[in-house]
Amino acid sequence: MATESLTQQFEALHAERERTWAPEQLQKNIGQRAALIEAYKASTHIQPGDDLPHFTLKDVEGGEITSRNLPAAGAVFIFFRFAGCPACNIALPYYQRTLWPELKAQGIALIAISPQVPEGLIEIKRRHDLGFTVASDTDNRFGKALGITFEPVDVPAAPPAGWIGEVIGTQTWTLPQPTVIIADGDGRVRFVEVSPDWLKRTEAGAVLEALLTHA
Repeated sequence: MATESLTQQFEALHAERERTWAPEQLQKNIGQRAALIEAYKASTHIQPGDDLPHFTLKDVEGGEITSRNLPAAGAVFIFFRFAGCPACNIALPYYQRTLWPELKAQGIALIAISPQVPEGLIEIKRRHDLGFTVASDTDNRFGKALGITFEPVDVPAAPPAGWIGEVIGTQTWTLPQPTVIIADGDGRVRFVEVSPDWLKRTEAGAVLEALLTHA
């Protein structure tokens, strides 16, 4: 069972921001996360026991992953925001260390998914030498079908230079909430955890425990 704590790493990130960010910037970040927590409704997204909707994802290294070619042992899907997201650059290497070795040994796919276009998204895989699949969800189609997407609060009427849609190549504010889904080889969902606060994400231990429960 994984013992390394993702929560502690995010707490350290927040503590660093308390030391280095301007108070206005920090409070805006905290307020955005609080608003997403308040707006979150678990009933609006996919649930354990549901079947995954049909999907096609673009592997950043070429080719496609579809709902028709899941491995017999199943898959763990990790939705994240984009390659430049600081929290994502903590979370994905953490899953590489604590989750991927066990999943690989069991023949279970680990697929990290972002709406960012592949040519930009591949940078996070190269940066951390990730051994698992990183894939682009074009136009958030899979995320929207799962009911896990959101738009930031207080979006300006005119997007500023360097806005999120420009950075990730989607030309939209829409992003997936950090989410972990376990599905079996038939596409039946066995575990779902959606994190409206992007500084609180699923621990590897919870995923491994869920896999044991549904083995």
